[in-house]
Amino acid sequence: MNSTSMINPLLSIVIPAYNEELRLPATLQTIHAFLQEQSYPAEVIVVENGSSDRTLQIAQETSKTMPELGFLHSQERGKGLAIKLGMLAARGEYRFICDVDLSMPIEEVNRFIPPILKDTGVAIASREARGAVRYGEPAYRHFIGRVFNGMVRWMALPGLQDTQCGFKCFRADVVEKVFPRMTMQGWTFDVEALVLARQLGYRIVEVPIPWYYNPHSKVRVVRDSLAMARDLLTIRLNLLRGVYER
Repeated sequence: MNSTSMINPLLSIVIPAYNEELRLPATLQTIHAFLQEQSYPAEVIVVENGSSDRTLQIAQETSKTMPELGFLHSQERGKGLAIKLGMLAARGEYRFICDVDLSMPIEEVNRFIPPILKDTGVAIASREARGAVRYGEPAYRHFIGRVFNGMVRWMALPGLQDTQCGFKCFRADVVEKVFPRMTMQGWTFDVEALVLARQLGYRIVEVPIPWYYNPHSKVRVVRDSLAMARDLLTIRLNLLRGVYER
């Protein structure tokens, strides 16, 4: 990873970016403007893996005028892999996973870290917790999401209402114990990371957020849902076999 001038930031914002040349510039500009107004030190890490467009070049060029920005490149695809690389390379005391579409306004990130949120190993954005609001989501997408979450609660993570929202914050010590053990490289990495965190005894808190549907989501509903169901079954089997306890 290219180095930034920051040694010990409070917050790291990790952005997985696959073929995001159109959305990435505005996202980085928005995040930079937000961080300029904060009193704490922060870094931003873009993780580009397997893109066929100018995503990596945009991150490289932007880093010249955005000193808090670093970037990673991997030839191997997979959102889970990108997140794992970014979270382990980050140096922040709190490490926040952020989707490039900013479907959750970046200003909400302060609700995931001290002083607003204290003594929490993992804080996840929730579109289902009391106080959350969804904007513009088609009914069929909401239905599919609720079906999958029902499977997640039944098979792996009882009690959590929304494990698939793309915004999550992990304390640094949790990252160092959870992410090296992750095996899922696709969309279902969220579930495995939370299962590992819970197995290790860390508290997981759901933070209700305002969330804006993006019609240009990279999720392909039918194909990706089938792959996620297979991954969820693997996670369930790993739980039954005690794999995550070893």
